[in-house]
Amino acid sequence: MHGSHATGSPYAPHTEEDRSTMLEAVDADTVEDLFDIPDAVRFDGEFDIDPRTERETRRLVRSILGRNDEVTELLGRGHYGYYVPSLVDHLADRSEFLTSYTQYQPEISQGFLQALFEYQSLLVELTGLEVANCSIYDAATALGEAATLADRVRATTGHRVLVPEPTLLREERRSTLENYVAGTDLAVETFPVADGTVDLAGLEETIDEDVVMVYAENPTVRGAVEEHLAEIGSLAEEHDALFTLGSDPIALSLLQRPADVGADVVIGDASVLGLPTSYGMGLGLFATREDYLRQVPGRLVGVGEDATDRRAFTLTLQTREQHIRRERATSNICTNQAWVALRTAIHAAALGPSGMVDLANRGVTRAATLADRVDEIVGVQAPVHDRHHFREFVARVDQPAAAIAADLERLGFAVHVVGEHEIQICVAGVPDERLDRFVEAVEEVVR
Repeated sequence: MHGSHATGSPYAPHTEEDRSTMLEAVDADTVEDLFDIPDAVRFDGEFDIDPRTERETRRLVRSILGRNDEVTELLGRGHYGYYVPSLVDHLADRSEFLTSYTQYQPEISQGFLQALFEYQSLLVELTGLEVANCSIYDAATALGEAATLADRVRATTGHRVLVPEPTLLREERRSTLENYVAGTDLAVETFPVADGTVDLAGLEETIDEDVVMVYAENPTVRGAVEEHLAEIGSLAEEHDALFTLGSDPIALSLLQRPADVGADVVIGDASVLGLPTSYGMGLGLFATREDYLRQVPGRLVGVGEDATDRRAFTLTLQTREQHIRRERATSNICTNQAWVALRTAIHAAALGPSGMVDLANRGVTRAATLADRVDEIVGVQAPVHDRHHFREFVARVDQPAAAIAADLERLGFAVHVVGEHEIQICVAGVPDERLDRFVEAVEEVVR
């Protein structure tokens, strides 16, 4: 209480002596020296927001949103816009879910905790690994956590984390991984890729006893189905490195089960179920072997029995987090995406196992059909990679890809430009009739 009076704030209970000692430790004269905020963005005490009535505010927001282009998005590369059943909104938007933070009080959070337990169970079934958390920020931070986990559990010394060359790893995931390993002995290095998947011979030449972790994705960011997963897992095992595989729940319902190809950790974005395309918002998937149970970042929901022998759920193993163990923590994750995980669990339950498989199969067949149709157009070759594809594929265009994409956007369609003469096309969430119009648009712009 004395400290609160000394600073005038109950949230910073430090005496002037405390503050001086801490500033001296970091070689700063004042608290202000700890911040570098440009004057242009520094808060000056005024928000300069004119007061408006509710009707005026609605009108303003509508006018702003009205400036958005109405385009059909054939975008993918990690963000997918599947149809989300209305019951997901109706259930997840209940106040007891929507206003909940972390379910620290199990006696009043049994429903939410059970839903998260079902979410974990879903990932365990899809991956074949014994432990899944509930949950983590996004796929990029999950990749970073996998690397630091590998560094902690690997039996021998080593410092190299191997990831695919830039064409098969999104820049923001690589950047987040680099941030995670900064300050450690780990170094992020690349291995070769070929025809949209891992170059197995190149990986074999690159890997050695200093490798801590090998990371690959299935499907890859270019939509190709990875054909060498078991071989990658074997190479990692031979060199005592952890094999981390990136994927998502819809893909996992159809493609090879990670545990069956030697994966030690599975990461990815689980929000392909439960959220529409969110342009950055995600839900980090993280599953691993039971051997690494106490190294898992984030939180786990466990199940037991209460005093009356009824099944009861609770958060378990939170002590590995930094807000409890501080510098001895194995992870810096302090919160999670519980509400998004809830939405994923609801969507998955609504689909059921057969529904998830059907949705995944549609991603394969619709991508193949669209690639065949686009390939028939003079000036376009699709798909670029001689592989099976999931949801999306890369097409080569004779004209500059940026110009083709700009012309398609004027006609109401958005695609990714991934090379000087390459565009990437994703079918997830796009109605069949819009795909018909897209084919017509491609024919028009490549003439």
